[in-house]
Amino acid sequence: MTARLLDVTRRAAVLAAALALSGCMASEAFTGSLAEGSSRAPTVLVATTRQQAGEPPERPFFTGKRGTGLVYAEATMSPPDRSLTGRVASVVTGDWAVASVGKVERDSPAEAFAQATLGRDVLLYVHGYRESFESAAISAAQLSDGIKFRGATALFTWPSAASTFSYVADRESAMWSRDAMEDLLTAIAKTPSGGRVHIIAHSMGTLLTLETLRMLRGSAGEEAMSRIGAVVLAAPDIDIDLFTRGVERLGSDARKITVISSTNDRALAVSSRLAGGVLRAGAADRERLEALGVRVADASEFGSGLINHDLFLSNVEVQQVVRRALDRS
Repeated sequence: MTARLLDVTRRAAVLAAALALSGCMASEAFTGSLAEGSSRAPTVLVATTRQQAGEPPERPFFTGKRGTGLVYAEATMSPPDRSLTGRVASVVTGDWAVASVGKVERDSPAEAFAQATLGRDVLLYVHGYRESFESAAISAAQLSDGIKFRGATALFTWPSAASTFSYVADRESAMWSRDAMEDLLTAIAKTPSGGRVHIIAHSMGTLLTLETLRMLRGSAGEEAMSRIGAVVLAAPDIDIDLFTRGVERLGSDARKITVISSTNDRALAVSSRLAGGVLRAGAADRERLEALGVRVADASEFGSGLINHDLFLSNVEVQQVVRRALDRS
């Protein structure tokens, strides 16, 4: 009986060690893709037009108000515990978190960002409506982790008020941030020996992204656009006519775009009503979008929840759409 008990104990120990090791390996892979410095702490590079909270930055680090212009900083992230105990605890305590934000660079922030990405491909996440700085940074980390991105993980965050009733104000703040985002992409394009920038934009952030790319193509031309890799527009909250015009203005660069759409996205349905019934691009039929020359991934069949607006973060199969878009570019 004692020998049998010892055997069971040894088997349990081996299983526990295997689970812990597999967790450590997954965490280490992600840490490697976001690491900055010898500590290998996961880091998200931040370009923002938000107002700074405190000096040095204190939680919430950046507010929902507009700053004086673009600034650059690095956010150190606290990764989830990959152990079996940690995975159980995460159900209660959550997943990723922002641990701290370093020095804020106000002098030549776009150039400082470009230098930080030197020699690496960049995953640049642009968030949507009703997002705080922290929630946007966490989404960037979750996305990078989910698709196992090996370059620099970055966030362009604009002054969303993070309020349900701030839709119009958020839209105006997103548009106000176009010049800053263009400056950022231009600086990256001008930096020699740099990698490509893959842009993953969500909801209202897709409007900011599409408008900025139009501006970049007009001001910096094909050379700058050649540094842009995949452009994934997840649940684009854009008037379908405005989307059509924007894609047409991009010309051949429209082929870089992958749209993740869903006809049962309830957030886009509400947005359509607010816009007087005008269809949003993220809820349009596949055929209508593909006729514009963009790739389309219809995620309608994966949307079994109440809202179905962030499937690229919550659904593993939809995340693979993002991964394949990057691999194709």
